Amino acid sequence: MRLATFQFKSNPARLGAPVDGQLIDLNAAYQAMLRERGETLPEQMAAAVVPADIIGFLDGGERAIGAAKEAIAYAGKIGSRAAEESIAYPEKTVKLLAPIPRPRKLLMVGLNYRDHAQESGNPLPEYPTFFMKGAVCVTNPGDPIEYPRVSKQLDYEAEMAFVIGKRGRHIPKEKALEYVAGYTIVNDVSVRDYQHRGQWTMGKNFENAAPMGPYLVLKDEIPDPHVLDVSCFLNGERVQHSNTKQLIFDVNYLVNYISECVTIEPGDVVSTGTPSGVGLFRTPQLFMKPGDVVRIEVGKIGVLENRIVGE
Repeated sequence: MRLATFQFKSNPARLGAPVDGQLIDLNAAYQAMLRERGETLPEQMAAAVVPADIIGFLDGGERAIGAAKEAIAYAGKIGSRAAEESIAYPEKTVKLLAPIPRPRKLLMVGLNYRDHAQESGNPLPEYPTFFMKGAVCVTNPGDPIEYPRVSKQLDYEAEMAFVIGKRGRHIPKEKALEYVAGYTIVNDVSVRDYQHRGQWTMGKNFENAAPMGPYLVLKDEIPDPHVLDVSCFLNGERVQHSNTKQLIFDVNYLVNYISECVTIEPGDVVSTGTPSGVGLFRTPQLFMKPGDVVRIEVGKIGVLENRIVGE
């Protein structure tokens, strides 16, 4: 199953699932299904089972996923009525937002592909390196990335990210995937001239510096996250290409390592690092500029595309 956070016209953001060109409003579909069954579950309780927001949904765990699948089946069963009752919308009529608009934690991993460590001149790390991005960085698929007026070195980094779906601490590696809800795409946009003047945090935390999406693909569609192709295209030219089998520290290791330090929670996003080909280490260097289009493709997850605009 795939999940999306979407907005129809000026309405508040809602949680949906893309199915055959339609976006099913999961909360609305679930409540309509209960009404048709004649069940008397109060609206507030029904909303608690399938919340209208992604964090609430992930908090609901397997119960929410099971109820959402029922709601999707119901929407398909009633056909055109789903659109008439504002349960389903043609995808072209809605705006897709970042699937996790405000992550509880947004953790990024540095130098986690063997080929990227090699191109940067660094030895393979013994332990993973983490940094954090703030919620202000999260950007919707299709929305512009601002070219900062104070920088001339705006770089792309194609990354596969995983989203936590279950709270826990000290998670053993062999059980790590039980705590993962699914996977999405993140572009770890980096302002290199700030990053390398001793301002690592600021260089990674400009506004729009973490485009995400378009979907959260639950792990039932991706049983193994370590066999996914990762590519980045700048203006149609492929500038990065690798596979998650090149990860130095895989998803299991990262869940274990992070949970040694902090409690992981549903809605945490962990972006697993970028492969070789970033603009900083190309000869000549290649940085994004206004008018450019950056497109990231990750196998089984989809495509994340954004245009660069002047600030």
